[in-house]
Amino acid sequence: MAPDPIPTPLRVAVGALLTPEEAAGLAAADPRIEVLYEPDLYPPQRFGSDLYGPADWRGTPDQVERFLALCGRAHALFGLPHDSPALLRRVAPANPDLFWVHTVEAGGGAKIRAARLAPEDLERLTVTTSAGVHARPLAEFALLGVLAGAKTLPRLQADQRAHLWGAKRPLGQVAGMTVVVVGMGGIGQQVAALLLGLGATVIGVNRTAKDVPGVEMHLTPDLPAVARRADALVNCLPGTPGTDNLIGADVLEATRPGCIVVSVGRGTCLDEAALIRLLASGHVGYAALDVTASEPLDPSSPLWDMPNVLISPHTASVTSDETPRTLALFLDNVARWYDGRPLRNVMNKELFY
Repeated sequence: MAPDPIPTPLRVAVGALLTPEEAAGLAAADPRIEVLYEPDLYPPQRFGSDLYGPADWRGTPDQVERFLALCGRAHALFGLPHDSPALLRRVAPANPDLFWVHTVEAGGGAKIRAARLAPEDLERLTVTTSAGVHARPLAEFALLGVLAGAKTLPRLQADQRAHLWGAKRPLGQVAGMTVVVVGMGGIGQQVAALLLGLGATVIGVNRTAKDVPGVEMHLTPDLPAVARRADALVNCLPGTPGTDNLIGADVLEATRPGCIVVSVGRGTCLDEAALIRLLASGHVGYAALDVTASEPLDPSSPLWDMPNVLISPHTASVTSDETPRTLALFLDNVARWYDGRPLRNVMNKELFY
């Protein structure tokens, strides 16, 4: 539980990757914040707004101990310590002053779940996520996937490589298609808005009832039935208890022949074995996958070599302005703490989103 009143200064340990300039900007943005940050304890940035660093980076034992000591003084964490559930599991019980963790991922609840915190530690922590920061770029990737499938991009590219000016043939149009969007949070609603703008009929499926303008809404149990109308299906689901393989063989087999499948939620929500089988048979005509069930995708996975599959290595949400938008969300929640207003994006500790 949060202390009352909220301590001043609020000691914020930088768990994610920030540049010295970004860390200084965070400190300058609110005089009530004390930023705990030592630049030599973080991996190098690969590009602007890189919040994670190289996946294979490992600090020296001394760096790790200094980093854990820094996190051990914090009231709040901006990002999991080095994006590691295992490090969070070490930090949380060792720091009784820690009461807030902000994940830089929209679906950061999956990593909180993976940390397997003791019940008493999970109970006292407030967890907020960066939901909403990535909605637009992920929606654009989803639109890319639907368009690529509708316009038979693999065949166009194959003909181009063969220098073949083939016979005329009709291409699909998003206008007039029926697209089922599974998971109608911020990302799903952005996907729906883009598709509606191109004239598609959008059916939304969600765990709880929502009213989304222009979208025909259904609850999760209706998914196999509404899938029968799907020319395209977009996975925008979070990785929570109950969503593993929710888009299973029964759902995929129910879709219209040649259905386009796009996955920008969590890869564990989609039955990958069934998808591969239906891609091979042609029942699923095209798939665009930013996420897979296990990441990185196994080099032996058939998905790599399927001509009707586009793979993005969980990078569709990365943009050059991701860090400033994530920091702005975090700072807004700092102000909300001090003002006594409800926080944005508080994680449900049972559903982990």
